Amino acid sequence: MTDQPDPRPDPAAPSTVVLFDLDGTITDSFTGIVNSFRHALAAVGAPEPDPDVVRGIAGPPMLDTLHLVGLDEDTATAALSAYRARYTDTGWRENAVFDGMADLVGDLHAKGRRLAVATSKNEDTAQVILQHFGLAENFEVIAGSTPDGSRRAKADVIASALTRLGISTDPEDPDRDDVVMIGDRHHDVTGAAHFGIPTVFVKWGYSEPGESVGATWVVDSVEELRRLLGA
Repeated sequence: MTDQPDPRPDPAAPSTVVLFDLDGTITDSFTGIVNSFRHALAAVGAPEPDPDVVRGIAGPPMLDTLHLVGLDEDTATAALSAYRARYTDTGWRENAVFDGMADLVGDLHAKGRRLAVATSKNEDTAQVILQHFGLAENFEVIAGSTPDGSRRAKADVIASALTRLGISTDPEDPDRDDVVMIGDRHHDVTGAAHFGIPTVFVKWGYSEPGESVGATWVVDSVEELRRLLGA
């Protein structure tokens, strides 16, 4: 399996709507997520997970990760509550904006591009983080997961973002605005593809080899992303 994008001649610049993932794309939130994850496991008496699991926890829904390490439904639910409590209190602050991303988001907004966040993170927490870093005002919509788990999969989050933007979720709709997804994990690629949306895969996040397969473009730096988006 190669880690190369599918060939596509069209630039991303014409896309009038840009959907951004949050963790590993706009912000480096790994420390807070890992510390809260370990706290959650300790709270339910679960053992420390394999390092490979820890490396991959940023991005996917946390409940899915808790199931991945072998927790049953009740234990995973209790661990998720402990995770959220620690992350809401402390973990979200263990975070930083990737160099250049604040300027890029601000410049895209100033150019009239419609911006939204589509993150697997709890929506209220995503709002707090983006407000904290002074970025929330650039986004027309901040869509995330719901506490009750009814909106958890990336495709469901993207659907929510599109709906709130007033954009059709039908990939065959000829009148739909051009949309592009920016993300760092494979579920960003597959979630966007569900709606016929191409993805720009960023390499500064938390991906493992092979995760960019299916992405339309792969970029190594914020400056490269800026050029691709025409910012």
